[in-house]
Amino acid sequence: MSAREEILARIGRAVAGGAEVEIPRHYRTERQVEDLVGLFAERVDDYRAIVHVVPAADVPAKLDECLGERRMIVPDGFDRPGGWSDLKTADGVVTNCAVAIAETGTIVLDHGPGQGTRAQTLVPDYHLCVVRADQIVAGVPEAVARLDPARPLTWISGPSATSDIELNRVEGVHGPRTLEVIIST
Repeated sequence: MSAREEILARIGRAVAGGAEVEIPRHYRTERQVEDLVGLFAERVDDYRAIVHVVPAADVPAKLDECLGERRMIVPDGFDRPGGWSDLKTADGVVTNCAVAIAETGTIVLDHGPGQGTRAQTLVPDYHLCVVRADQIVAGVPEAVARLDPARPLTWISGPSATSDIELNRVEGVHGPRTLEVIIST
């Protein structure tokens, strides 16, 4: 018998014959937010990302403006022609997302159509993400309810950043140094 099995057996013997106890689970699963887009934009901006809130009709022009002459990875399924697939020569990646969380300013990729692979979204120095207003939810419980746990998930809360022992902020260590977000309303 392994140590784990022994511990579990002891616990089983200790609680054998005991009364069933109902544990109330009153977790907050929904939150009412008056302006999801505004709160999400504010929180993403707090993380030092560049944020644009534009009408859906203006998204193509805003994409052109943001991308300029950059050599971009454009994942399959992203509604825009062209793109680079070579991580070594690309300046950045442009994606959409699976869901976005207003309360935390987090973008979640499940790497479905238009979201690229994990490498495509973590290796380039620049990430431009298009978020539709209907993809924004108030909190984490609502986001988790929309996601498939069997898919690979990447949770992005601002540009990649870490601090050294002297608390000097260093960006771009574990992902893109620059995160730009277009919120389509």
